[in-house]
Amino acid sequence: MTPSLLKLLRSVDTPTVCNAIEVAQGKRGFDDFTRGTMLCSAPDEPAIVGYARTAKIAAVTPPTEAPDVIRARRMAYYKYMSQGPAPSVAVVEDTDYPGCIGAYWGEINTTVHKGLGMSGALTNGVMRDLGDLPDGFPVVAGSIGPSHGFVHVQEIDTPVSVFGMTVKPGGLIHADRHGALVIPDDVIGVLEAAIVKLHKTERIVLDAAVKDGFDFQAFESAWSEFEESRT
Repeated sequence: MTPSLLKLLRSVDTPTVCNAIEVAQGKRGFDDFTRGTMLCSAPDEPAIVGYARTAKIAAVTPPTEAPDVIRARRMAYYKYMSQGPAPSVAVVEDTDYPGCIGAYWGEINTTVHKGLGMSGALTNGVMRDLGDLPDGFPVVAGSIGPSHGFVHVQEIDTPVSVFGMTVKPGGLIHADRHGALVIPDDVIGVLEAAIVKLHKTERIVLDAAVKDGFDFQAFESAWSEFEESRT
């Protein structure tokens, strides 16, 4: 991922990237994205972009392992999150889903993850402390709640599932208030050009629709040009 691609990805929304991936692939049918409605802690901030650092947590019931084992895994988790390629995104599956209660993503934990250099978090679990989360670290989550329950880390650096989307460690994530997707490795090299092409072709219809005198005939002409340009 080049610096220019990273800057562009942070400036566009996730639906744009979803469409641009299909432009890059030359076909419809890309489906490596989340399903359902997710919540974003900072919907007006730039999109979350980065390489996935994955983990699994649970919170409904207390852990059955010894406290020193749980603590060691928690410290291993933070060490893992602090390492690897940048930018990075914490992608954490709550295995209690859909009955999640443990708000792992609150003021303290988000501030710690941001301090470790991460760009944001994606989870099917719970967030809290809205209004107190640090700027520049959006959280895209499954729900909002008040309690941390018995939250504890179960696994680190394994594939996870978030709202129907499987994420492997190191996958390139794009997420915002619309949800999230994993950018395929084979389009990264052409994705910047695909986004530019997408914006250019969309302007054909958008610009026509706001001109004085726009009617069906003008739409039909613009749509024909739009279809010709995107093939």
